Amino acid sequence: MTPLRQDWPADLAQRYRDAGFWRGETFSDVLRARAAERPDATAIIDGERRWSYAELLARAEAAAAGYLAAGLRPGDRVVVQLPNIAEFFSAVFGLFRARMIPLYALPAHRITEVAHFARRGEAAGYVIPATHDGFDYRAQARALQAEVPAVRHVVVAAGDAAEFTPLATERDASVALPDDAAPSDVAFIQISGGSTGLSKLIPRTHDDYLYSCWASNDICGVTDSSVFLVALPAAHNFPMSSPGHIGALYAGATVVLSPAPAPDVAFPLIARHRVTITGLVPPLALLWMQAAPQTPHDLSSLDVLLVGGAKFTPEAARRVRPALGCTLQQVFGMAEGLVNYTRLDDDEETIVTTQGRPISAMDEVLVVDDAGAPVPDGTPGHLLARGPYTIRAYHNDAGANARAFTEDGFYRTGDIVKRLPGGYLEVQGRAGDHINRAGEKISAEEVEDHLLAHPNVFDAAIVSIPDEFLGERSCAFVIPQGAAPKPAALKAWMRARGIAAFKVPDQVVLVERFETTAAGKISRKELRARLRAGFLAEQTS
Repeated sequence: MTPLRQDWPADLAQRYRDAGFWRGETFSDVLRARAAERPDATAIIDGERRWSYAELLARAEAAAAGYLAAGLRPGDRVVVQLPNIAEFFSAVFGLFRARMIPLYALPAHRITEVAHFARRGEAAGYVIPATHDGFDYRAQARALQAEVPAVRHVVVAAGDAAEFTPLATERDASVALPDDAAPSDVAFIQISGGSTGLSKLIPRTHDDYLYSCWASNDICGVTDSSVFLVALPAAHNFPMSSPGHIGALYAGATVVLSPAPAPDVAFPLIARHRVTITGLVPPLALLWMQAAPQTPHDLSSLDVLLVGGAKFTPEAARRVRPALGCTLQQVFGMAEGLVNYTRLDDDEETIVTTQGRPISAMDEVLVVDDAGAPVPDGTPGHLLARGPYTIRAYHNDAGANARAFTEDGFYRTGDIVKRLPGGYLEVQGRAGDHINRAGEKISAEEVEDHLLAHPNVFDAAIVSIPDEFLGERSCAFVIPQGAAPKPAALKAWMRARGIAAFKVPDQVVLVERFETTAAGKISRKELRARLRAGFLAEQTS
């Protein structure tokens, strides 16, 4: 197996420790400490179920023993694909306790993505629900084991396990649990959008990730009396760490799980459990603001609404306080590290017009032109970052590392920003061929590759189109060959390929040809830009 590493230069690592940013804690340390300090306090609420910190710890240790008894071993990587259920936490903290490495997949991912994660991550296990939202994950597990035989163990965390192993809920005392990992070890693997169509794997250490969580707590006002609603998928980086459910558990607060983020599901939970803080992507924030004036549910406990994952327009941002009666906190970050927040005591104009400033005094931020030279504040440029919670490398991906990191360790985020006075950032957009659809980053090349597999598609180009609701939507320009496929049929064919639904183009436009140069050449990036500009011009003419 390719070793999992995330290494900072020794002098920087020492600076981060000396500054008190890296506290030498592991995820298992944190849960044990909270269970000792607040054993009877409510950690997790899932429907009618309430788990105390002591119960969460006991369930995590039971799950850890169960993994080991099933044949998984410390150091194994395990794909975790669970919805917002309490078992997400016992399963994941059980992996931490067994010194195994969770590799997070979202519930929307299908066999194409999950098989890639398992191959690239060299996974030995897969943790799933039996079913969720009408989808049978056990069938997907069978398909995964057929495609990636190294995934020897499937654990079903909720529902009928069928031929697979159910998640252990009672501790097998005969199974000895290993010592904890080192704080500098990789704790888990997140996924990143891939510019070449393949998601990159992001190793995060205990030290760096826990720092980003407790520092976010300080910025967002999270304490042991807070109640955090997980409205977005729990495995997504934003609801995990900004400050997210990990931040909430670090503080000894209560985490409430919403099975869906829609207002009719989330609003009753806010009222019932007196939720104080939650996070949404912009399209959902718009839905909540639209629904709030008519709701019969009491939302007065909500103090802070974090909005991130995509650019939140100032026009929409100004409506948060009047509609929901809470403070907006804009968040701009990435699974690779750097996170920016507006502060709770910022003036209203800063809150609604910027995407915040970095968490840490040791976050190093550069804004540069195409040649890599720094640009003056107020001038758009490429955002580069390094710091105590920004990764130094992707896992086992030399090509991506060469593109994404400078020789002195700055991460090229792919975002275009303007830096304003006080270090605040205003996001202008993406520099690459990614579509940011409701906070999900979609690789244009990946979707094009799928379309080109259709027998009646000669060529295809995917572009982003501005959308007030989604931020951006995807539009596929398709040159047919033979009988032209109907757009609806092409979308249905895409869904049948086993990819996440959010990657299926929102719109399909059939065209006769793509414009090229006299030599018959054009870069894909330039082609997409031309198609997008022409489409938008037609829409406004």
